Amino acid sequence: MRILHTMLRVGDLDKSLAFYTEVLGMRLLRRNDYPEGKFTLAFVGFEDEQDGAVIELTYNWGVERYEIGTGFGHIALAVDDAYAACDEIRRRGGKVTREAGPMKGGTSVIAFVEDPDGYKIELIQKKRQPA
Repeated sequence: MRILHTMLRVGDLDKSLAFYTEVLGMRLLRRNDYPEGKFTLAFVGFEDEQDGAVIELTYNWGVERYEIGTGFGHIALAVDDAYAACDEIRRRGGKVTREAGPMKGGTSVIAFVEDPDGYKIELIQKKRQPA
């Protein structure tokens, strides 16, 4: 078994696609409209679906906003340099909600950004391997 995807309901598919592709650098892997069901599915990721987990963005036609709720936490992405990633995300128009720095009570360097619907994405800096 392996994780295939995480599904997020989004209120503006174009804004969400711009965030995940232009701000975070993922690729749009596929997009399908389902007129009878009145929804669109768009899959984004850093690698092809057969090679890694992706995010499914679900747009239900006519629904502009969702309540995120208290059960959802965040999506985590590995980055080489969390400080540089925050700078680049901000430069691309993204919203950094927690600047890069050591996590409370630990040594891992993390940051948080937010997508157009308010979903949190954690950036976790890869650990440096000793020489």
